[in-house]
Amino acid sequence: MPMEIRLARIDDRLIHGQVATVWAKVTKVNRILVVSDEVAKDILRKTLLKQASPPGVIVNVITIDKMISIFNDPKFDSFKSMLLFTSPHDVRRVVEGGVIIDSINIGGMSFSGGKKMITNAVAVNNQDIEDLKYLNDKGINLEIRKVVADNKVQMMDLLKKEKML
Repeated sequence: MPMEIRLARIDDRLIHGQVATVWAKVTKVNRILVVSDEVAKDILRKTLLKQASPPGVIVNVITIDKMISIFNDPKFDSFKSMLLFTSPHDVRRVVEGGVIIDSINIGGMSFSGGKKMITNAVAVNNQDIEDLKYLNDKGINLEIRKVVADNKVQMMDLLKKEKML
């Protein structure tokens, strides 16, 4: 049986107050895996993320290829993990590599040039939409929810409403 993924989340802030405390408690994870080639190369960011881990939870920052390679490795069967991604593209890459994810929680995707705000915390560009469509077509549920208490908003419904699909 592959590693247990209790929550897969896209949030470009990665580990911050909400993730560290509430999501980790609710999902009862023992491991947070930050899956990002970019962050894995950034020593300072890696150090800060590890320091932000909630009590009793180990944080690892790994590349996309590393995530794909450990997913089916029995050595990691004890992981009750939360996967954190900075973008839909990175999620798509791990799914293409064979990692099985059934649902993705979208917490925050910051605004930058070429992106359009669709909620107060989520901005998307054409690449994001392509990647979200791919994930949706794979049967993965895409829900926007910044914090546990928020109502779930279905990403694809919102994109349709915004005439972006």
